[in-house]
Amino acid sequence: MPRTLAGLLVIGLLAATLALLGPGLLSSLRSAGPPVLGGSPCTVTTPAGEMGLTRSEAQQATTAVALTARGMPAMDTAGIDAEVLRRLAEGPADDAGPVLACRGSAAGDLPVQELTATGLTPRAEEVRAAMAEVFGEQSLGGFAPGGVGQGHGAESTHYDGRAVDVFFRPVTEENRRAGWLVAHWLVAHAEDLDIQYVIFDDRFWSDHSTRAQWGDYDAPEPANEILRHLDHVHVDVHRGGS
Repeated sequence: MPRTLAGLLVIGLLAATLALLGPGLLSSLRSAGPPVLGGSPCTVTTPAGEMGLTRSEAQQATTAVALTARGMPAMDTAGIDAEVLRRLAEGPADDAGPVLACRGSAAGDLPVQELTATGLTPRAEEVRAAMAEVFGEQSLGGFAPGGVGQGHGAESTHYDGRAVDVFFRPVTEENRRAGWLVAHWLVAHAEDLDIQYVIFDDRFWSDHSTRAQWGDYDAPEPANEILRHLDHVHVDVHRGGS
Protein backbone atom coordinates (compact mmCIF):
# COMPACT_ATOMS: atom_id res chain seq x y z
CA MET A 1 0.00 0.00 0.00
CA PRO A 2 1.46 3.43 -0.88
CA ARG A 3 2.63 5.48 2.09
CA THR A 4 0.36 8.40 1.19
CA LEU A 5 -2.73 6.19 1.15
CA ALA A 6 -1.73 4.54 4.45
CA GLY A 7 -1.26 7.94 6.07
CA LEU A 8 -4.71 9.05 4.90
CA LEU A 9 -6.26 5.91 6.37
CA VAL A 10 -4.61 6.52 9.77
CA ILE A 11 -5.83 10.11 9.82
CA GLY A 12 -9.32 8.93 8.91
CA LEU A 13 -9.35 6.40 11.73
CA LEU A 14 -8.23 9.03 14.25
CA ALA A 15 -10.93 11.44 13.09
CA ALA A 16 -13.59 8.74 13.36
CA THR A 17 -12.42 7.84 16.88
CA LEU A 18 -12.61 11.44 18.04
CA ALA A 19 -16.06 11.79 16.52
CA LEU A 20 -17.29 8.71 18.39
CA LEU A 21 -15.77 9.71 21.72
CA GLY A 22 -16.98 13.27 21.36
CA PRO A 23 -16.07 16.14 23.70
CA GLY A 24 -15.66 13.83 26.68
CA LEU A 25 -12.15 12.85 25.66
CA LEU A 26 -11.02 16.42 25.18
CA SER A 27 -12.60 17.36 28.49
CA SER A 28 -10.72 14.61 30.32
CA LEU A 29 -7.47 15.75 28.77
CA ARG A 30 -8.08 19.31 29.92
CA SER A 31 -8.99 18.16 33.42
CA ALA A 32 -5.58 16.53 33.79
CA GLY A 33 -4.26 19.98 34.69
CA PRO A 34 -1.76 22.35 33.08
CA PRO A 35 1.57 20.93 31.97
CA VAL A 36 4.74 21.96 33.74
CA LEU A 37 6.10 24.76 31.58
CA GLY A 38 8.82 23.48 29.25
CA GLY A 39 9.75 20.81 31.77
CA SER A 40 10.83 23.49 34.24
CA PRO A 41 10.72 22.18 37.81
CA CYS A 42 9.33 25.50 39.09
CA THR A 43 6.97 28.12 37.66
CA VAL A 44 5.98 31.66 38.57
CA THR A 45 2.64 33.08 37.48
CA THR A 46 3.02 36.62 36.11
CA PRO A 47 0.59 38.94 34.29
CA ALA A 48 2.34 37.90 31.07
CA GLY A 49 1.86 34.18 31.76
CA GLU A 50 3.77 31.31 33.35
CA MET A 51 7.56 31.66 33.56
CA GLY A 52 9.75 28.63 34.18
CA LEU A 53 12.61 28.48 36.67
CA THR A 54 15.18 25.93 37.68
CA ARG A 55 15.15 24.93 41.35
CA SER A 56 18.34 26.90 41.86
CA GLU A 57 16.74 30.01 40.32
CA ALA A 58 13.62 29.55 42.45
CA GLN A 59 15.75 29.26 45.59
CA GLN A 60 17.79 32.29 44.62
CA ALA A 61 14.73 34.40 43.75
CA THR A 62 12.70 33.56 46.87
CA THR A 63 15.69 34.12 49.14
CA ALA A 64 16.53 37.46 47.51
CA VAL A 65 12.92 38.64 47.85
CA ALA A 66 12.76 37.56 51.50
CA LEU A 67 16.03 39.29 52.41
CA THR A 68 15.06 42.45 50.55
CA ALA A 69 11.75 42.54 52.45
CA ARG A 70 13.79 42.57 55.68
CA GLY A 71 16.05 45.35 54.39
CA MET A 72 18.97 42.92 54.20
CA PRO A 73 21.55 42.62 51.41
CA ALA A 74 20.52 40.03 48.82
CA MET A 75 22.52 37.99 46.35
CA ASP A 76 22.84 38.92 42.69
CA THR A 77 19.69 38.05 40.71
CA ALA A 78 20.80 39.48 37.37
CA GLY A 79 20.00 36.23 35.59
CA ILE A 80 16.37 36.15 36.76
CA ASP A 81 13.60 38.02 34.97
CA ALA A 82 12.64 41.19 36.85
CA GLU A 83 8.93 40.37 36.50
CA VAL A 84 9.48 37.10 38.37
CA LEU A 85 11.10 38.94 41.27
CA ARG A 86 8.39 41.59 41.26
CA ARG A 87 5.65 38.99 41.32
CA LEU A 88 7.27 37.08 44.18
CA ALA A 89 7.70 40.28 46.16
CA GLU A 90 4.24 41.75 45.56
CA GLY A 91 2.05 38.72 44.90
CA PRO A 92 -1.16 38.90 42.85
CA ALA A 93 -2.55 42.40 42.42
CA ASP A 94 -6.13 41.55 43.39
CA ASP A 95 -5.66 39.25 46.37
CA ALA A 96 -2.89 37.48 48.28
CA GLY A 97 -2.17 33.99 47.00
CA PRO A 98 0.41 31.62 45.54
CA VAL A 99 2.42 32.65 42.50
CA LEU A 100 5.27 30.11 42.69
CA ALA A 101 5.14 26.33 42.77
CA CYS A 102 7.64 23.57 42.13
CA ARG A 103 7.25 20.00 41.01
CA GLY A 104 7.58 17.46 43.82
CA SER A 105 10.69 15.32 44.00
CA ALA A 106 9.47 12.75 46.59
CA ALA A 107 12.59 12.10 48.63
CA GLY A 108 13.28 8.44 49.36
CA ASP A 109 15.63 6.27 51.43
CA LEU A 110 15.57 8.64 54.38
CA PRO A 111 16.09 7.23 57.88
CA VAL A 112 13.41 7.64 60.54
CA GLN A 113 14.53 10.25 63.06
CA GLU A 114 13.82 10.75 66.75
CA LEU A 115 13.04 14.01 68.54
CA THR A 116 15.91 16.28 69.53
CA ALA A 117 15.96 18.48 72.63
CA THR A 118 13.90 21.12 70.81
CA GLY A 119 11.03 18.69 70.23
CA LEU A 120 11.79 18.51 66.52
CA THR A 121 13.48 15.83 64.45
CA PRO A 122 16.85 16.84 62.94
CA ARG A 123 15.20 17.36 59.54
CA ALA A 124 12.52 19.64 60.98
CA GLU A 125 15.15 21.46 63.05
CA GLU A 126 17.12 22.06 59.86
CA VAL A 127 14.05 23.70 58.30
CA ARG A 128 13.57 25.90 61.38
CA ALA A 129 17.22 26.98 61.35
CA ALA A 130 17.20 27.65 57.60
CA MET A 131 14.10 29.85 57.92
CA ALA A 132 15.69 31.80 60.79
CA GLU A 133 18.75 32.50 58.68
CA VAL A 134 16.66 34.06 55.90
CA PHE A 135 13.60 35.48 57.69
CA GLY A 136 15.10 36.31 61.08
CA GLU A 137 13.03 35.98 64.24
CA GLN A 138 9.64 34.39 63.58
CA SER A 139 6.57 33.52 65.63
CA LEU A 140 6.75 29.72 65.68
CA GLY A 141 4.68 26.96 67.23
CA GLY A 142 3.53 23.39 66.89
CA PHE A 143 6.50 21.92 68.76
CA ALA A 144 8.01 22.01 72.24
CA PRO A 145 10.87 20.39 74.18
CA GLY A 146 9.85 16.81 74.83
CA GLY A 147 7.30 16.91 72.02
CA VAL A 148 3.61 17.81 71.87
CA GLY A 149 0.75 15.39 72.43
CA GLN A 150 -2.38 17.43 71.87
CA GLY A 151 -3.82 20.42 70.06
CA HIS A 152 -3.65 18.93 66.58
CA GLY A 153 -5.45 16.31 64.50
CA ALA A 154 -5.12 12.63 65.35
CA GLU A 155 -2.57 11.89 62.61
CA SER A 156 -0.74 15.22 62.84
CA THR A 157 2.96 15.30 62.00
CA HIS A 158 3.36 17.73 64.92
CA TYR A 159 3.23 14.74 67.28
CA ASP A 160 6.26 13.23 65.53
CA GLY A 161 8.22 16.46 65.80
CA ARG A 162 8.18 16.78 62.03
CA ALA A 163 6.16 19.98 61.67
CA VAL A 164 6.56 23.68 62.37
CA ASP A 165 3.92 26.42 62.26
CA VAL A 166 4.91 29.97 61.33
CA PHE A 167 2.27 32.41 62.60
CA PHE A 168 1.04 35.55 60.88
CA ARG A 169 -1.57 37.04 63.19
CA PRO A 170 -4.03 38.64 62.90
CA VAL A 171 -5.32 37.51 59.50
CA THR A 172 -4.84 40.61 57.36
CA GLU A 173 -3.95 41.22 53.73
CA GLU A 174 -0.46 42.31 54.77
CA ASN A 175 0.12 39.22 56.90
CA ARG A 176 -1.22 36.91 54.21
CA ARG A 177 1.26 38.34 51.71
CA ALA A 178 4.07 37.96 54.26
CA GLY A 179 2.99 34.36 54.80
CA TRP A 180 3.18 33.64 51.10
CA LEU A 181 6.79 34.87 51.02
CA VAL A 182 7.61 32.11 53.52
CA ALA A 183 5.45 29.50 51.78
CA HIS A 184 7.10 30.18 48.42
CA TRP A 185 10.56 30.00 49.97
CA LEU A 186 9.76 26.65 51.59
CA VAL A 187 8.49 25.16 48.33
CA ALA A 188 11.55 26.38 46.43
CA HIS A 189 13.82 24.73 49.02
CA ALA A 190 11.69 21.62 49.58
CA GLU A 191 14.03 19.25 47.77
CA ASP A 192 17.10 20.29 49.78
CA LEU A 193 15.26 20.35 53.11
CA ASP A 194 13.21 17.15 52.63
CA ILE A 195 9.95 19.07 53.01
CA GLN A 196 6.79 17.03 52.46
CA TYR A 197 3.87 19.49 52.81
CA VAL A 198 3.35 23.24 52.96
CA ILE A 199 -0.14 24.46 53.93
CA PHE A 200 -1.30 28.07 54.07
CA ASP A 201 -4.30 30.25 53.38
CA ASP A 202 -6.67 27.46 52.24
CA ARG A 203 -4.02 26.05 49.87
CA PHE A 204 -1.50 23.23 50.07
CA TRP A 205 1.60 22.04 48.22
CA SER A 206 2.79 18.43 48.30
CA ASP A 207 6.20 16.97 47.52
CA HIS A 208 4.33 13.95 46.18
CA SER A 209 2.79 16.00 43.35
CA THR A 210 4.39 15.60 39.93
CA ARG A 211 2.97 18.94 38.77
CA ALA A 212 4.10 22.40 39.80
CA GLN A 213 0.87 23.63 41.34
CA TRP A 214 -0.98 24.31 44.60
CA GLY A 215 -4.18 22.52 45.55
CA ASP A 216 -7.23 23.63 47.52
CA TYR A 217 -7.00 22.61 51.17
CA ASP A 218 -10.20 21.15 52.63
CA ALA A 219 -10.18 22.03 56.32
CA PRO A 220 -12.11 19.71 58.69
CA GLU A 221 -13.91 22.80 60.07
CA PRO A 222 -14.35 25.43 57.33
CA ALA A 223 -15.35 28.11 59.85
CA ASN A 224 -12.13 27.70 61.84
CA GLU A 225 -9.38 30.00 60.52
CA ILE A 226 -6.70 28.05 62.42
CA LEU A 227 -7.67 24.72 60.85
CA ARG A 228 -7.86 26.46 57.48
CA HIS A 229 -4.28 27.64 58.09
CA LEU A 230 -5.25 31.24 57.46
CA ASP A 231 -3.10 32.53 60.32
CA HIS A 232 -0.06 30.30 59.93
CA VAL A 233 2.13 28.50 57.43
CA HIS A 234 2.43 24.80 58.23
CA VAL A 235 5.52 22.97 57.00
CA ASP A 236 6.43 19.37 57.69
CA VAL A 237 9.26 17.10 56.61
CA HIS A 238 9.35 13.50 55.44
CA ARG A 239 9.18 10.83 58.10
CA GLY A 240 11.65 8.54 56.38
CA GLY A 241 11.79 4.78 56.53
CA SER A 242 9.95 4.23 53.24
